Amino acid sequence: MMQDNRWTRGWLVLAVAVVCAILTVSMAAQVQTETSTTAGKATVQTTVEKGEVVTVSGNDLVVKMEDGSLRHIANVPDSARVNVDGKMLGIHDLKPGMKLQRTITTTTTPKTITTVQSVTGKVWYINPPSSVILTLEDGKNQQFKIPKGQKFNVDGQTVDAWGLKKGMNVSATKVVEVPITEVDKQRKLTGTMPPPPPAPPADVPVLVVMAEEVEVPAAAPAAPAALPKTGSPLPLIGLLGFLSLASWVGLKVVRSTT
Repeated sequence: MMQDNRWTRGWLVLAVAVVCAILTVSMAAQVQTETSTTAGKATVQTTVEKGEVVTVSGNDLVVKMEDGSLRHIANVPDSARVNVDGKMLGIHDLKPGMKLQRTITTTTTPKTITTVQSVTGKVWYINPPSSVILTLEDGKNQQFKIPKGQKFNVDGQTVDAWGLKKGMNVSATKVVEVPITEVDKQRKLTGTMPPPPPAPPADVPVLVVMAEEVEVPAAAPAAPAALPKTGSPLPLIGLLGFLSLASWVGLKVVRSTT
């Protein structure tokens, strides 16, 4: 007899376990669930970053930012493109001196996801405040866990779990609101070519004269200066006459002495 009772209790436990499993599986099918999403007012923030290309090595890029800091951007994908003066250029087309500008537009939208679960049935068993078993419209019994603070509508009256009695027709609605924040970032990269070198001033020769040593020939002897047009031969004639007179006087003296 003792063995028969143990056998009976074992089958009873197994049957209860099977019933609970069936109720758990069918629960999702019996509860009506509606989900909706409402969006709040979005905020938009725009950030602009400017820099100048310093070096480009393979897929690595070094940019000097406006504040003077250097930013190393490694492994830039070949598919990345920058709009430079209307032309879409890749990482291998960038040159030192190019000006780059990245505009980041961040749109933040607050949203609320509302989930409404509703069920209607007749109380078959109540275990306040933890759980209730309802007989649903299809005639099946289904067990529900009662959330804290859950209210039930009984013939237009609002009661809690302690107010439920077997045989009551009840309906319950569970509303869950989950706030989320949706962030969307749009990035736009533009650039400009480096300016051309400045043109030389108009009064500066374009050609540059290179200084080199040049051998200077020896100076030729200067030619005798010509007499000025105002010069006269009279002094020379006077001098010759004086010399002739002196010779005659001398000759006369010599003869007288002899």
